[in-house]
Amino acid sequence: MSRFKKLSHTLWHCQYHIVWVPKYRHRILAGKVGNEVERCLRAFSEQKKCTIVELNIQVDHIHLLVMVPPRISISGFVGMLKGRPAIRVLNKFKELKRRPYWGNHFWARGYCVDTVGLDAEKIRAYVKYQEKKEREAEQNNLDF
Repeated sequence: MSRFKKLSHTLWHCQYHIVWVPKYRHRILAGKVGNEVERCLRAFSEQKKCTIVELNIQVDHIHLLVMVPPRISISGFVGMLKGRPAIRVLNKFKELKRRPYWGNHFWARGYCVDTVGLDAEKIRAYVKYQEKKEREAEQNNLDF
């Protein structure tokens, strides 16, 4: 099976490593809160037809390895992943809103995102191999 996925006119493999933290990096993502965040992340990713490859929720940050179709912007996707679970968590665990430092914000501003692709050496070897194959094909076409 190919590592690529298909859309109607696109063959794609867009994998991202995303990391973000709760406001003030509070160690809040344990127990019931962490479970609710995980459930929300999985549900909202599935809703957008994104595949979670790995999800690791630590008490003070989240690591997410996810495949996102090219029709979805990564900033919009992360905005949805941070916004919608925050609303649910703050509504479900009302004691979080009562803390004076928390307010209506659950996550810190910003996030870290990195693309996950093939190794640079592998790409270089692939490009070199493709160039060699094209030259051989040209030579074969010139021979009568």
